[in-house]
Amino acid sequence: MHTPHYINGQWLTGEGDDVLVVHDPALGQPIAELISASAAQVDQAVAAARLALPVWKATPVAERAAILRQFAGQLTQRREALITLQMRNNGKPRHEAEVDLDDAVATFNYYANLIETQPADRQVELAAPGFTARTRLEPVGVVGLIVPWNFPLVTSAWKLAPALAAGCTVVLKPSEITPLIEQTYGQIAEQLGLPVGVLNIVTGKAATGAALSEHRGLDKLSFTGSNGVGSQVMRSAAAYCRPVTLELGGKSAFIVFDDCDPDQAVDWIVAGICWNAGQMCSATSRLLIQEGIAEALIPRLQAAFAALRVGNPLTEDIDMGPLTSEAQWQKVTEYLAFARNEGLQCLAGGSVPQRAGWFVSPTLYVDVPDSSRLWQEEIFGPVLCTRRFSTEQQAIALANDSRFGLVATVASADLRRAERVADALEVGHVWINSVQAVFVETSWGGTKASGIGRELGPWGLAAYQSVKHVTRCL
Repeated sequence: MHTPHYINGQWLTGEGDDVLVVHDPALGQPIAELISASAAQVDQAVAAARLALPVWKATPVAERAAILRQFAGQLTQRREALITLQMRNNGKPRHEAEVDLDDAVATFNYYANLIETQPADRQVELAAPGFTARTRLEPVGVVGLIVPWNFPLVTSAWKLAPALAAGCTVVLKPSEITPLIEQTYGQIAEQLGLPVGVLNIVTGKAATGAALSEHRGLDKLSFTGSNGVGSQVMRSAAAYCRPVTLELGGKSAFIVFDDCDPDQAVDWIVAGICWNAGQMCSATSRLLIQEGIAEALIPRLQAAFAALRVGNPLTEDIDMGPLTSEAQWQKVTEYLAFARNEGLQCLAGGSVPQRAGWFVSPTLYVDVPDSSRLWQEEIFGPVLCTRRFSTEQQAIALANDSRFGLVATVASADLRRAERVADALEVGHVWINSVQAVFVETSWGGTKASGIGRELGPWGLAAYQSVKHVTRCL
């Protein structure tokens, strides 16, 4: 912890002005302190990545794939330690931390397989005689990766694995709230003998992130986080006309039609808002209920919220842990105050448990008007707002009436209707009769203010590849 920055193959002490205090959110107590990286150290990391680029992009695909599989293997060997660290630093219940670890492992294995089956060169058929052409896929270059605190390890894997697979070199900046688990990637790189400078890790607060996103030595930047910071990242990229991938906020809808089994629907709804204590850009925080099922669904949902076990994942058998930071706890409690001021009808939660740590009770508001701040704004906590609808067209209109467009869920026994509604929703990913199961083979990303570009699947690899065409006269 005294040398948290991995730059050019060396572990270094921070030289920045900020002290990062890492907490256990279930207790509200510090567990570590780190000194942030300085702007000069960010320069060193980018320079190291630039120097390493020619060798890494020339590394044969089979060797890069083998290294990615070794990353997956090393994560698996560290399984228990990484699960425990997520429980302690993020407040995740064990079953959620296990899913995250498995997701990261699957991501490295997937991109190892993908680059082995994807041809780097393809012939192109031309209509014009006398010419031949081919398409060549090349690494985009040196990339900066800025990842959030709500899904550390796994969000990093979504960016790091395809970047390395494509032949890019990387400067990774973890969140200052959860900076410890990403150090694992540096430890693995060192153990595997990854060429020096291919992976660099710099930790810090906003100043470190700004130093990286504004650095002229980057060829691309991928950012996951808030819309406010995403706008700043986009402005920084505009100065150099360089590409960005942005995965930002959401205010997603869950649509329940009246032919749905209400007990099944409750399970899917609770998972969509209470997984990771609601700290998900994909949280389905706007519940649209068809009038015919409302009287059966709402009492069941109220009982399910009241029955959720909230506590410390390291010492209690729980369904939901605390919020990850005090700042996020303060933000969510402010929205609970807004709800009281707006006179919203609260059927569950709406309060803060009287215990140490940054806990919020799972909260359910019903018949919330679209003028409410809680209906319009991303809260990033276990707060669910409901409204009723009558027709399919009304449900689609209500769901699409948002500046965000990340995900949605549709619950209906009529699969043709569910598919029809899914096609009409202005989002990047739709689940039908399911929890939010995310597979590495599918894409991830949104429309509108929810971001630019896609991660995962072949689209995630393409985000780190540049397309070159070679045309030759015969």
